[in-house]
Amino acid sequence: QVQLVESGGGLVQAGGSLRLSCAASGRIFSIDFMAWYRQAPGKQRDLVATITSGGSTNPADSVKGRFTISRDKNMVYLQMNSLKPEDTGIYYCYAKIATAPLSSVRVDVWGQGTQVTVSS
Repeated sequence: QVQLVESGGGLVQAGGSLRLSCAASGRIFSIDFMAWYRQAPGKQRDLVATITSGGSTNPADSVKGRFTISRDKNMVYLQMNSLKPEDTGIYYCYAKIATAPLSSVRVDVWGQGTQVTVSS
């Protein structure tokens, strides 16, 4: 019942910028954690950046100083600047969601991904 939908991916030249968006919808009481991951073809899915319900952010070393993660209600964003070819991959939105009040149960939800391609 909870869905994440990413948007904003595309093709960009090295040094360019993109802004990814992720919208959470459905049976949501609260979102206590959100993150962006990415996966290149034939490689594992790697963490890009995280943001907590309190707004604390933690970007991966590979994107620190270039990418910024932010939240607004049920939306999470990833502003990507100074893009490099090695940033190419499918970017996935992730959220840990409480679907009822005063519950210890959390649901892990993944989006379908959005393609980001950075040309040399």
